[in-house]
Parts: sequence; structure tokens; C-alpha cells
Amino acid sequence: MTMLKKIAIAALISGICASSSLAEGTTKFVPISKGVKSIEMNLNGEKFTLMRNQTAGNKISPLYETTNRGVSQPMIIAEGVETVGELEFIELMKKAQTDDTIAVIDSRKPGWYAKLRIPGAINVPFTNFNEKATAIEMMEDEMGVVQKEDGTLDFSEAKTLALYCNGYWCGQTPGMVKNAKFALLKMGYPTEKIKYYRGGMQAWTSLGFTVVGSGK
Repeated sequence: MTMLKKIAIAALISGICASSSLAEGTTKFVPISKGVKSIEMNLNGEKFTLMRNQTAGNKISPLYETTNRGVSQPMIIAEGVETVGELEFIELMKKAQTDDTIAVIDSRKPGWYAKLRIPGAINVPFTNFNEKATAIEMMEDEMGVVQKEDGTLDFSEAKTLALYCNGYWCGQTPGMVKNAKFALLKMGYPTEKIKYYRGGMQAWTSLGFTVVGSGK
């Protein structure tokens, strides 16, 4: 290839990159999905506008900028349990506004929940599933499970759970689902009614989605 051709190709590539950058730069807003800037929500009595941070140069929360923590969790934490991304999780949030058979649950300890959380989510700490009594209490209070007089659990009206914790490296949701002594699956919770948002707060904040809490 001649030097002239190399220069021409380099100029063409440079022009394409510049055009792409210009096109991205002229976008009027940072979207949730194509053409969607924000969604008005009222979830569990909490009204908020769900959107991505529109401030140029916005940085991820300091709570999630550290990488040397936790153990990477598998994409599929149990057979039959669906792993979802942000858009699927948001769809569950939207449905949960008017459908009480869906529960959006933050499985972290209360301290993390207070620091930063997804708005509208209720806090059901995974530690409740280390004891049988508290596990059953949480399932009855928040998940639609009924304990019969003979002590057995009725899951016929069990809610679809949209669960999240701190993210890819966090074991709190997997703990609630399968690892705790009285985890959901060990107690008989239907696998098809458990949705695991693996990205959790790490992914949620990296995309600049709306959060609430002290931030520290």
C-alpha cells in the first residue's frame, strides 16, 4: 500500500470517528432506552422521576468506585432463577406500581440501604434468612407466602421478587436466594418467581440512574 493510500485511509477513519462523536454530542439527553429520558413512578408510596444523570462529567458514587472487594457472582445463581438487566428490572418496577404480586426488594443490610438505594425498593436484609422464624416472617410480610396451621408454607400466592444488592461482587442476594441456612429456595420458594438483578447498585450507579439515600 502506498503512503498516499495510507494517509487517505487514516483521514477517512478520522472523519468517521469525528462524525460519530459529533452525532453523540448532539444528543439532547442521556436516555434510559431509545428515546426515553425519564419515567414518573410511584412505587411503595414513594414518588420519583427515574432517569439517568444528565450532568456532563458526572462521576460514579464513591461508594462504588473501589474495585478490590467481594467475589464475582455467577450469571446464573440457581437453575430456574432468571438474571435480569437494567431495562428488565425497570419493567418490573413499572409493573409493581399497580401489581401487588411483584415486590422490588433490596436484600442488603440496613446500613447499605440507608447509604444509597434504588427508589421504591423495600429493604429485606438477607440476614433474616439465617433463622427460620425471621425467614418465614419476611416471606409472610413481604412476599405473599402463607404459613398454614400445621406449619407448612403455602407458596400459591407467592410474589414475583425483583432482588438486588451491591452488584456483581456482592453475595447478599445470592445468600437470600440459596446460600443462607433458610434461604428462599431451601424453604421452597418457586424459582420462576425470583428475578436476580446481578448488576445491582454497582451497575445502577455506573449508569447514573436515580438513587436516594445519604450517599455516604
